[in-house]
This record gives sequence, C-alpha cells and structure tokens, in this order.
Amino acid sequence: MASTTKKVVKKAPRQKRVVESGRIYIAATFNNTIVTVTDDSGAALVVSSCGMHGFTGTRKSTPYAGTVTTEAALEKVKEVYGIRRLDIYVKGIGPGREASLRAIRGSNIDVGKIVDVTPIPHNGVRPPKLRRV
Repeated sequence: MASTTKKVVKKAPRQKRVVESGRIYIAATFNNTIVTVTDDSGAALVVSSCGMHGFTGTRKSTPYAGTVTTEAALEKVKEVYGIRRLDIYVKGIGPGREASLRAIRGSNIDVGKIVDVTPIPHNGVRPPKLRRV
C-alpha cells in the first residue's frame, strides 16, 4: 500500500480592508427587519436580520428587534471595516423602520443622506370583475 500524505496549504492572512464611507439599506417589512451595509460600489459588507439575533415569530416584528439588529450591524461594520460615514436607504413600512433610524442616530456615525426607496404602485393590479348575484 502506498502511503498518502496530505499537503497542508496555509492561506495568507486577510488584509484588513478599510472603508471610509458606505450605504446602509434597511428593509422593514411587517414580519422582519433586514439591515445590509455596503460600500459605495454596492458590495455587501455586513448583513443582519432579526432572526440572526435570536428573535422568532412575532417578536421579529417589533421595534426592539429592529434596534438590536441595526446596532449589531453597525458595531460589526465599525470594528471590522472602520466605517465612519453612511447614506441610509429605507424600504418598507414595518415597525422596525423608525427604531432602526433611531439606532443609527444614537451611534457615532456621520449620516450623509436619508432616502426612502419604498416602492409605490402607480396604477396597481387589475381589480376583480364585478360580482353578479
């Protein structure tokens, strides 16, 4: 029998990437709040949702869950990437919307602009046909 030896290849240590400014996207639905922090080109750096932080069921759709989710995403992006300035893009009308904005204001990150990108229907779907009795 031939002896087989595995070659161990060590990966080079990752360079710490420093991102000065970026964007934070908050998707606040009725059931969840999803926070994504990206750099200026749109590459995702940190993703966080209420379910990732131990909230399940109806507790995911609370303002407190939105606050915890946003604070966790901001802490991670600050310590790993050293981000200082963010533009905020908010989508949806869920309960985590205002709570997330309050959490961002409470942190020591400069806010460039706050944009509401909630989709608005300009005609909607076709209505149901009239009921005949």
